[in-house]
Amino acid sequence: MVRFPLTPAEVERGQRLGALLRLARGERSMLNIALDARVSPETLRKIESGRVATPAFPTIAAIAEVLGLSLDEVWAQINQPAHGAEPANSDRNTRERFAS
Repeated sequence: MVRFPLTPAEVERGQRLGALLRLARGERSMLNIALDARVSPETLRKIESGRVATPAFPTIAAIAEVLGLSLDEVWAQINQPAHGAEPANSDRNTRERFAS
């Protein structure tokens, strides 16, 4: 399976996701949140640190549920483009990504 490199927008979105989850977790133990969500603590750590910028949807859904976040809220928070940045799903970015 060929994996395309992540775009800067995808990396930034992953960082926003990690920050959102860390903030929502607050003082709660990463281990307890991970176990309650049925993901490994290492997976949660990587997502929170931004090292996994595009985690699987079921993983995010499980973590969001444990943290009391709606998926709509998560989606809205992580998809706010940086000031002056082109949206990650623009036609231009999609064409450039598949052309390389």
